[in-house]
Amino acid sequence: MKAVVLAAGEGRRLRPITLTRPKHMIPIGGRPLLEHHLLSLRDSGIKETLLVVNYKSDQIKRYFEDGSNLGIKIEYIRQKETGGTADAFALAEDYVNGDFLATYGDLLISSEVVRSALDLHLRESPAATLTTVEVEHPERYGVIKTTQNRVVEIVEKPTPGTITSRQINAGVYVFSPEIFKAIKRTERSPRGEQEITDSIRLLIENEETVLAAKVSADHWLDVGRPWDLLDANMRVLKHLEPRVLGRVEEGAHIEGTVFIGEEARIRSGTYIEGPAYIGKESDVGPNCYIGPYTSVGRKVRIRNGAEVKNSILMNDVHIGPLSYVVDSVIGEDCDFGAG
Repeated sequence: MKAVVLAAGEGRRLRPITLTRPKHMIPIGGRPLLEHHLLSLRDSGIKETLLVVNYKSDQIKRYFEDGSNLGIKIEYIRQKETGGTADAFALAEDYVNGDFLATYGDLLISSEVVRSALDLHLRESPAATLTTVEVEHPERYGVIKTTQNRVVEIVEKPTPGTITSRQINAGVYVFSPEIFKAIKRTERSPRGEQEITDSIRLLIENEETVLAAKVSADHWLDVGRPWDLLDANMRVLKHLEPRVLGRVEEGAHIEGTVFIGEEARIRSGTYIEGPAYIGKESDVGPNCYIGPYTSVGRKVRIRNGAEVKNSILMNDVHIGPLSYVVDSVIGEDCDFGAG
């Protein structure tokens, strides 16, 4: 089965980080968010993917190319305008040749989420299968109402007093070609957009079968706001494979799960407490403390006595002596002075 992944949006809620890159290319644990997403698709058995791109798409294409480095085949199509999610999925009609997986590329998901949707869809052969996840604040999302596992209603961002379910649309779908007929009948919103949830409603109104596969919130995260980046980073680093490819000087101490990239240097007196990721050609120390859930990009310099924990430092960042960085996301080329 082929997959169609939406990666066209800018991510305005993540500005200023997204002024220079699509949100899908924000590094999480040493890899772009979209790479984690595509690897989960690959691990669930997906081998061919169409990426729907727009905003700064050259960065996505340059990084992933044809997907061979990930063990998948990637093709690209450009959504000329931000016409909504249904409009974006409609671009895939000539690409897919039957049922297909459809996802939002800014989700951090495990392969279990994808397999849950695929297994249910292949077993029951509905017109559409969507995933749902239980969240604490469903009013921010599309709430899914079901009878057993059949979707009977989708309520977009309900007011708190009217909420009858905490199951929300998790943004991972499997569609039959019937979805394209529904998209053609989907009216545009006042913003001029066609939304895929409106298309799914048309399937339900037409008495087509739409099923819901419930997934665990432990395997799903919507990365839409700055604080979500740190949550995503924490989740990724929990599954980090430890490796030391760079140089660790005598007197430096490494504890826990730590990845140190090629040509990185950990100077004497530095203490790294994992899980932590240190990118290639980065230089840390002397006498620094790198705490848990820290991701350090490529060619980062962290100088004498600095302390960094629970943070993301992107490429080419400079942290001056005796600096303290905690619970932070630092963009590329930032330079912090001493103290």
